[in-house]
Amino acid sequence: MPVVLTCSKLLHQDAVLAYGGVPGSQEMTEEEIKAVVDVGHAAGIKVTAHAHGAQSIKDAINAGADSIEHASLADDEAIELAAQKQVAFSMDVYNGSYIATAGREQGWPEEFIRKNDETTEAQRQVFTRAYEAGVPIIYGTDSAVYPHGDNAKQFVVMIRRGMTPMDAIKAATSLAARFIGWDADVGSITAGRYGDLIAVRGDPLADISALQQVDVVIKGGLLFKRQQ
Repeated sequence: MPVVLTCSKLLHQDAVLAYGGVPGSQEMTEEEIKAVVDVGHAAGIKVTAHAHGAQSIKDAINAGADSIEHASLADDEAIELAAQKQVAFSMDVYNGSYIATAGREQGWPEEFIRKNDETTEAQRQVFTRAYEAGVPIIYGTDSAVYPHGDNAKQFVVMIRRGMTPMDAIKAATSLAARFIGWDADVGSITAGRYGDLIAVRGDPLADISALQQVDVVIKGGLLFKRQQ
């Protein structure tokens, strides 16, 4: 059976915690980014650019990237450009809290801790401004690296920083599906088709922290988790 890729990540700029580096420094030109984006799009692949710095974000948007992962240090011009072109920001606003705790427990260099603290607050401010400006915000992809159960803590921070509970849920479901090309499958009911289902106790629209404890997970018709 052939494997079909629907989304590809383009790494193109310095991580915010790089030792001895400058957070947000560029590694690729707009022309180099566009060359990669063009290849992806020609193959029917959506492209997200891993970008923290304002100039890298603008270069990636102008190069045709479909979404920006992190966008921690976006400036107003980058936010306006993303809103205008409806390029999504995939922003994990909980990740910095996790790194701060884990880093101190593991004795990380003080430079890493300082950069993390600074960029975490900067990213949360960008999140609020981008959301208010109409930039599509997708539930952050860093959630995949957390210990099980920590990833949903992101929802609480998203709401604390101005997002509505329903928009936070959409960021992790229908909106995210649209930006990876799966939107036709969301809410689809067809005979013989398997769906994914989660169940939680309580109403996440009234208390978003309810999503931190998922009691039932069904994927493709198979029961993955059932809390006794």
